[in-house]
This record gives sequence, structure tokens and C-alpha cells, in this order.
Amino acid sequence: MTTNRLEAFSDGVLAIVITVMVLELKVPEGVTFESLKPLFPKFLSYLFSFIYVGIYWNNHHHLFQATEKTNGNILLSNLHLLFWLSLIPFTTGWLGESNFSKNPTTLYCFILLMSAVSFLLLEKSVIRFIGKETKIATALGKYKKEKISLLLYSFSFLLSFFLPAISIIIVYACAILWIIPDKRIEKIMHQNNDI
Repeated sequence: MTTNRLEAFSDGVLAIVITVMVLELKVPEGVTFESLKPLFPKFLSYLFSFIYVGIYWNNHHHLFQATEKTNGNILLSNLHLLFWLSLIPFTTGWLGESNFSKNPTTLYCFILLMSAVSFLLLEKSVIRFIGKETKIATALGKYKKEKISLLLYSFSFLLSFFLPAISIIIVYACAILWIIPDKRIEKIMHQNNDI
């Protein structure tokens, strides 16, 4: 099977995720900029969740740009990733509504942790199917960036039970680690094209 349907379905799901998130931002009743002030926590949670969804979309695109075929395990791994990403709008809304309170922060951190785990599993499913001697396997190497992220997400999840504000700072710092597009796959693809 080619990856076309998998990519199209994933793009559609992620577009819906972003749409649902933005619908949580309700228009204020007032007409002054002061009336926007209560929306700031909601906007902040939306902004970073939008960045996260964009990061996953970008890395998903790069992964499947270098993958021509797929199998059932990859399809299931992809659905696993989409499941966790589809929960981001709910946790984003709760986080913003609660002004970043402890329980919503804990759930948000857990969803981000599970999203990272599921993306790593997707990468491993792809490599297991196409082989360890391929361009993608070479590009991803030992999953250093992914492992650092998993440590940060795990730490932020555990910390969220005690210091939710610090926990949020950690997950946003992790987003900064990924906001610059991951060049590992592009780099190896260009090297092989130059040969």
C-alpha cells in the first residue's frame, strides 16, 4: 500500500483538531480590548497547542515524505498517534478555562507525553517495515531528540501534581526543541540525491 491515503486521512484529522481548538475561543461580549483580557489563558493554551499540532504535522510529513509504502502495523500506529492528538482540543479547552490549574495541567501533560510516545512508536513501525539500513533509519539514528522529549514530558507530567506552572514551562520548552523543523530526514535525503 502507498502512503497517500494515510497522509490524506492524517491531514484531515489534524485540520479538524485545529478547527475544534479554535472554536473554543469564544467572542467576548464587550467591544474593548479590556474584554479580551479574560480570554488570555484560553488563547495561550490554544497558541501552544496549535504549535504542538503543527509540529506533529510537520514531522509526520517529513516521515512519510521519505516512506513510499505502508502496512497494517504502520496504519495502526498512525491511528494510535491520531487518537492522542485528537484529545488535545479537550485538554486545551480545560487548561484555558481553568487558568492552568493542577488537574487540567496534569491531563494536558499526560496527553502530550502519550502523543510523543505514539509518534516514536510510529517511527519505529516505519523503520521495522522498511528496514534498518534505509535513509529514514539512518536519519533518525538513535532517536536522541525523541528520547530527550520523552524525558521532559515524563518529568513535566510527574511535576504537574505538585508544581503545575513549572510543568507547563517544561512542556513549552520541549515545543521549542521541536519548533525548528527536524532536518534529519531532509538532510539524509539530500545527501543521497547528491551522490
